[in-house]
Amino acid sequence: MNPDLIEPPYPLQAHLGFRMVDWREDYSRFDLPIVPHLGNRFGIVHGGVHAMMLDTVMGFAGCFTGDPDAPQQAMTLSMTTNFLSQAKGDLLIAEGFRTGGGRKTFFARAQITDNTGELIATATGVFRYRGRG
Repeated sequence: MNPDLIEPPYPLQAHLGFRMVDWREDYSRFDLPIVPHLGNRFGIVHGGVHAMMLDTVMGFAGCFTGDPDAPQQAMTLSMTTNFLSQAKGDLLIAEGFRTGGGRKTFFARAQITDNTGELIATATGVFRYRGRG
């Protein structure tokens, strides 16, 4: 991944500590170490953390331009999330894939695994580009 393309963390990203690991056309990956403050009342990672990561990687997957001077942004129109398992490892790995779309909207899918390979959650989403006519 070209380090010039890494955007500064947005506020929630900085607060939670997840980081961009890879970003290229139609793909993005973010990692998040599992730490106690991400837990729910059962002591496992809160589902909202998973949903936020899935939303983030899908949005980034559809917004790659390859030009740090021409950033693209999008907003989520809809997202369907499936919670499948709980993490067994100590790192969440979220991957997003742009699967189609047009000039104003795009479609994406995403998954979260942990560093043991456990599939934790999946999602699909529809996104609208911001600033496109």
